[in-house]
Amino acid sequence: MNKQEYTKKRRLLSKKLVEAREKAGLTQKQVADTKIIAQSELSKLENGSRKIEFLFLLELAELYNQPITFFVPETRSNVS
Repeated sequence: MNKQEYTKKRRLLSKKLVEAREKAGLTQKQVADTKIIAQSELSKLENGSRKIEFLFLLELAELYNQPITFFVPETRSNVS
């Protein structure tokens, strides 16, 4: 994966994190109050300046009541 693709996918994941949190009706502060993550760290995840570990993504998916697939970009198969 080249740098542009990586950056694009990371940006998409960041947007999905915000979207899922907002769909759950939670603010960053409310998520931080769960003690799963500090508000400053959540902000970094949501703006794409910090990488997210898969196990942590699973925790957020559960908190936001979203399947893990919500955060995975759809891929097109290259079937000829």
